[in-house]
Amino acid sequence: MHEHILTQTQLSAFAAQLRREEKSAGTAEKYLRDAERFARWLEGRSVTSELAAAWREHLTAQGYAPVTVNSMLSAVNHLFRFLGWEECRVKFLKIQRRTFREEGRELTRPEYDRLLAAARRRGENRLALLMEAICSTGVRVSEVRYLTVEAARAGRAEVRLKGKIRTILLPGKLCRKLLKYAKTQKTVSGEIFLTRNGTGLGRRQIWAEMKRLCKEAGVAPTKVFPHNLRHLFATTFYRVCKDIVRLADVLGHSSIDTTRIYLMTTGAEHTRLLDRLGLVS
Repeated sequence: MHEHILTQTQLSAFAAQLRREEKSAGTAEKYLRDAERFARWLEGRSVTSELAAAWREHLTAQGYAPVTVNSMLSAVNHLFRFLGWEECRVKFLKIQRRTFREEGRELTRPEYDRLLAAARRRGENRLALLMEAICSTGVRVSEVRYLTVEAARAGRAEVRLKGKIRTILLPGKLCRKLLKYAKTQKTVSGEIFLTRNGTGLGRRQIWAEMKRLCKEAGVAPTKVFPHNLRHLFATTFYRVCKDIVRLADVLGHSSIDTTRIYLMTTGAEHTRLLDRLGLVS
């Protein structure tokens, strides 16, 4: 039987493959990080399905949440598929679908407003506008680069990712604010949200800037990350239109099951619903 020894050369080739697949920068970075974590745990041992399953148990014993464990396994299975080691693929943990989200991670509208106010008090106008842009359109952090001067003028942005083209409509008020900001920055075309060096804002920078607002805004750090703005957009949009198919199209989801995750209520809301049933005498 041929031994499957995982090498740094293979990991580098895997990184190149992720770029060819047009994975978002964040996804590619995570896949590679998890693959490297698995390689370190192996300590030079030959990869087998049994050993991959042992890593799954190791992660669980380390206290990682089941969803996190499965995301790591997904990265490693992707690596195995790339290497042609299909026999090494490992099964995911079975998780019953939850009907509610953890309240400690749910960003509310008042908390969002406090974050915006804190950013403005600190003079971080770019960050405040960026949060408004994400929250009012539902774009992913990786799609912020498509919010250009041209898009603001047209009232719509065309997102091109993974061979797909999706049109995102921009609120009129947001367009006016984007163009006003671009004018103050002397940006006449292209991306609006740029660093001082003229490069696009990265996921980590946006995440770090938002985290710095937590204390002043009085919002728990567990709730403050860019993707939660997209969640807030989704729940707010659905309350208005009550059309999950339309919401899935707006968010760019290929499966409504993914959209359903965005619409989960918190545990506290779920408990209030159960209380209203009146089934306990």
